[in-house]
Amino acid sequence: MIFAAGHGTRMRELTQACPKPLLKVAGLPLIDRALALADEAGIARKVVNLHYLGEMIAAHLGGRGDIVFSPEAGAALETGGGLRHALPLLGAGPVFTLNPDSIWTGGNPLPALAAAWRGDAMSALLMLVPKARAIGHAGAGDFTLGADGRLQRFTGKGEPLIYGGAQIIATDGLADLPQGAFSLNLLWNRMLAEGRVFGILHPGRWADVGTPEGIALAEALLREAGDV
Repeated sequence: MIFAAGHGTRMRELTQACPKPLLKVAGLPLIDRALALADEAGIARKVVNLHYLGEMIAAHLGGRGDIVFSPEAGAALETGGGLRHALPLLGAGPVFTLNPDSIWTGGNPLPALAAAWRGDAMSALLMLVPKARAIGHAGAGDFTLGADGRLQRFTGKGEPLIYGGAQIIATDGLADLPQGAFSLNLLWNRMLAEGRVFGILHPGRWADVGTPEGIALAEALLREAGDV
């Protein structure tokens, strides 16, 4: 699933008439970059949720038969609510989720997640980036990684790791969560308490395209990596 329903308010005037997933980095819309990762990983079916200016995203992707849209009426459902709303389209079992506002260098995160996934022990497997290799991210850190690969929330101790916006997650725990809008953090918190959230480290660098300044940072990263 690719999360494409957000308003992108931190992009300011850039998203007044253009949804954030259609903003371009080095000449290519963010959502096209995300779909290229999924295509390269051999993922045959993609679900894209839509809300703000969703008709523009649907028109942009309308020629692709491998994409199913999950429109959200009323208020946007956020990541958790959006994933739950899309479950009839995704089917049973764990799924990849991908944020299109992330730029990766040094390898595709999706095959690496698939290779490390162990459904017997894991409810979620997150791709993480050490803060020193994360560009454009203002937060202190999201998680710390234990010796056994399990994650804990970053509390100021240990190496701060950034969630890069790519994961595999089991969706069965969504069934008893409230309908409507909620963050995936609500589901992660349950899984963290059960010791079933794991992480792996991305070997390359990563940029958060959350602000207009983030576009320039991401383009510089791609040039440095020779990917443009």
